[in-house]
Amino acid sequence: MKFDQINLTKNLEPQKYKASLRNIFKNKNELFYFEMKLIRCFEKKLLDLFVKNLLFGTTHTCIGQECNSVSFLNAIETNIDIIWSNHRCHGHFISYSGNVIGLMAEIMGKKTGVCGGRGGSQHLHYKNFYSNGILGGAVPQALGSAFAIKNKKSICIVFIGDGTMGSGVFYESLNLASLWNCPIIFVCENNNIAQTTPLNLALSGSILSRAKAFDIKTYKNNSLDVMQIYDLANEVISYVRKTRKPAFVELKSIRLGPHSKGDDTRSVNEIKKLNNNDPLKKIQKAISIYKDIDTICEQQIENVFQLVKNFEDAN
Repeated sequence: MKFDQINLTKNLEPQKYKASLRNIFKNKNELFYFEMKLIRCFEKKLLDLFVKNLLFGTTHTCIGQECNSVSFLNAIETNIDIIWSNHRCHGHFISYSGNVIGLMAEIMGKKTGVCGGRGGSQHLHYKNFYSNGILGGAVPQALGSAFAIKNKKSICIVFIGDGTMGSGVFYESLNLASLWNCPIIFVCENNNIAQTTPLNLALSGSILSRAKAFDIKTYKNNSLDVMQIYDLANEVISYVRKTRKPAFVELKSIRLGPHSKGDDTRSVNEIKKLNNNDPLKKIQKAISIYKDIDTICEQQIENVFQLVKNFEDAN
């Protein structure tokens, strides 16, 4: 394994980053495990830095949901497709770009961050990647992007959570996406909890029925298996790219961390049960060299932090 070729302190263009990983990992299981573990290590480092008062503001981790971004963003055409994320955006960003050093610098308020240290954890823009920290805020923006590329080969993907189902602008966007035949995929990462409110206390009916009401083709995956989700992602992306029509995907997900840094009202037993279904553990069983991958991911994230901490702060 050519682990010596991995150096995340040197930022590569998204396409070159993906190509370099494919050169190192010939097996998709190993590649996907690496990306999922890299995201996990990055976000655990962020939580550790907050505990040590080395980060300020807030952050929202996607620990437990890494399989979603890795599967979908390995199925896109990085140079032309447009990605919109939300407040829980680090995994999406890393899966899209691999720009760990730029993201770390941004969250630490450094001048060399992807947005000059001013966007912070939730508001990012890099190449064709955007995020919006307002719940549901990225949905109409993503719709506008999709409308603008109607006559191109590109597609747009917007990641939302089950909490967005309570936002009126989401339904307005579904209506217009269907009415105007926009090439957009709404990916709902349903982790069954909106901040600290369980899904059953906030949402009646089914999530898929909401999209079906607007004559939008729907898909669902309950497996928590990155390879199965990857196969689904390819199917959905192919449909939208060919038909130039919208699609809606519901992915069963688990949030293993708190909403942000410490606001988690779930019981210890509930979190323990969720950890038993950790998607990272599922794919780990198929990886003979997972310990080596774990080590390189941990080393790379620590190297990035040691470098970034000495960068110049944003003005």
